[in-house]
Amino acid sequence: MANLIEIKGVTHAYRTKSGPLPVLDNLNIAVPEGEFAAVVGPSGCGKSTLTRLVAGLMKPDQGEVWLHGERVTSPRKTVGMAFQNPVLLEWRTILENVILPLEIVAPRMPQAEREARALHLLEMVGLKGFDSKRPSELSGGMRQRASLCRAIVHKPDVLIMDEPFGALDNFTREDLWQTMRDLRAAEPFTCVLITHDLRESVFLGDQVFVLSGRPARTQMVLNVDLPADRTLDILYQPKAQDMLHTLRDQIRIAQGRDGEMH
Repeated sequence: MANLIEIKGVTHAYRTKSGPLPVLDNLNIAVPEGEFAAVVGPSGCGKSTLTRLVAGLMKPDQGEVWLHGERVTSPRKTVGMAFQNPVLLEWRTILENVILPLEIVAPRMPQAEREARALHLLEMVGLKGFDSKRPSELSGGMRQRASLCRAIVHKPDVLIMDEPFGALDNFTREDLWQTMRDLRAAEPFTCVLITHDLRESVFLGDQVFVLSGRPARTQMVLNVDLPADRTLDILYQPKAQDMLHTLRDQIRIAQGRDGEMH
């Protein structure tokens, strides 16, 4: 299977008053088309910087980022993004929020076609009948569902998710994991997920990249050999538990001390 995302020898540092702050150091990551890659690592190791580089929102000091065999040098319309804060526009309805990317990347698409696409996704994530509501009328979990629809409504080549479920309670978070599983089955896409939740990385990921402490390198790649139609119960089975223990050990190594992860 061909790699859709290739991060080759990427090194990056932020400029501060006290001098350069190295964040990434010769980072190498490859994600095959159609796969779900989870990225974990100590806080502040550069995971969010990685997402900006893949999206073309910034350029690395050294190294290259490639999507579909093309070097990324500027923002890409074929990348969808979902963040911890849904950032929905309050003056637009949920339907209007979801179709916003289509207005930008497909300005000639008929409005009826845009709305049909958005309504289909909203129904898939359990928001049928809420399309005319404003963001403030929805719960946090419902807003995040709408945000996911907006991120994939234009059928991006890559979906980047930066801790999208981190601010939610455990039950809502696990429910959204299952929503993501179902979305992937119905609307295949390649995904890069940044998360601090190791259970989340194993449940959603095809592979988990463990980054070292700052400046981050790829410390380990864990292949998640679990069924695509996995349920939450699988996280309590020995195979998944072994994966979680391995990831916890790797995070402790990355931290340089004993640490705790979910």
